[in-house]
Amino acid sequence: MTDRLDGVATFVQVVDAGSFALAAERLNLTRSAVGKVIARLEMRLGARLIHRTTRSQSLTEDGQAYYERCVRALAELEAAEAELEGGRRAPRGRLRVSLPLAFGQLCVAPVLMNLARRHPKLQIDMSFTDRMVDLVEEGFDLAVRIGELRDSASLAARRLGVQYTSIGAAPSYLAQHGIPVSLDDMDGRDGVVYARAGALVPWDLRDDSGQVKRVKIRPQLSMDDVQAIASAAVAGFGLARIPSWLLTRYAKTGELVLVKGRCSLPPQEINVVWPRTRYMPSKTRCAIDALVEEIPAMIDE
Repeated sequence: MTDRLDGVATFVQVVDAGSFALAAERLNLTRSAVGKVIARLEMRLGARLIHRTTRSQSLTEDGQAYYERCVRALAELEAAEAELEGGRRAPRGRLRVSLPLAFGQLCVAPVLMNLARRHPKLQIDMSFTDRMVDLVEEGFDLAVRIGELRDSASLAARRLGVQYTSIGAAPSYLAQHGIPVSLDDMDGRDGVVYARAGALVPWDLRDDSGQVKRVKIRPQLSMDDVQAIASAAVAGFGLARIPSWLLTRYAKTGELVLVKGRCSLPPQEINVVWPRTRYMPSKTRCAIDALVEEIPAMIDE
């Protein structure tokens, strides 16, 4: 007897992705393989589901009605499986996670790699980008985000901590130019500055009395990645304002010296977020629990 669910999940993925190519990427299949699955499904149903051209695709009237029912059926199946798991089954399957570049590579990835080592049937797909991804639209199960949660209405979240930023510089630079003792003493100093879309992000810093001052740094280099900024500071290009957790790592090795700690405003919340759902698969739950347990110690040093 033909499996009546054969091809259903692939069909839903094609519709959600908006293209055969993107669906194939999410499913780890070739575009040709996805096309064959949909063709077999249409043949079994005796109906055309998707209008396809070389440049676009759209649902037929039958396809739209079938898609809506398939989404509900798959949601029920997912809920049933999650309910049966009840935390008893070891995490398995593919978990897609979106992570910010430096924090994701240095803090989150090691936690997820340890998780994968403990659960061999769990496949974790990590995507590193500072772009704000759409979890539902792009097919991610989880994301770690630093800063404001703009789409919090559609997402559930758990707080991992707060990211502060601090000022540091290489010992060689400080030996040559001296250690600044106040924010006024930083004015006109060489520095490596974060730039977003070509615009330099100003240094609004808090002094010891709590007052906020805009420090005027002379940037020879500007970059859009905090790891690259830290590397440039290590090379002696001046003061660098980087996340406190990252500066701590370089201070421990002696490559950078802490000049002023936790002085930037405002601090940024760090959260792990996921699409709101009634039932959570064990693969998602165990990843969230691992991050909540291990990340705070990495950023509170």
